[in-house]
Amino acid sequence: MKTYAVKKEEVTKKWYLIDAKNEVLGRVASQVASILKGKHKAIYTPHVDMGDNVIIINADKVKVTGGKPLKKIYYRHSGYPGGLKAISYQEMMKKDPTFALRHAIKGMLPHNRLGRKQLLNVKIYAGENHPHQAQQPEKLEI
Repeated sequence: MKTYAVKKEEVTKKWYLIDAKNEVLGRVASQVASILKGKHKAIYTPHVDMGDNVIIINADKVKVTGGKPLKKIYYRHSGYPGGLKAISYQEMMKKDPTFALRHAIKGMLPHNRLGRKQLLNVKIYAGENHPHQAQQPEKLEI
């Protein structure tokens, strides 16, 4: 018996809505990354973008455990000597409440062009409202 490989034309995509209010950051990110990859489907094929679209609301109300609000630090580098910039989780949540969730999800996806394409299928919003009512998203509990 041969292994069946799905073609991108055969993939049907659904829309899911996830409420991140009072959920732990890493748990939400790992579930979303799995859905974006398509691992929840029986016909999962690693090299095809077969994941579904995910809408995340209330990203500003996501929790982190322990002392991470003070100790967790995000780094970026300009590429020049002495160009290392650091910002704490609390400061980042004030600046951009969706960054922490997007950064966590991005780290759990493949680090290649397929992963970059899969990351486009997640829409993250800080508040309750989202402009994707027409897609009729299915509410998903984490």
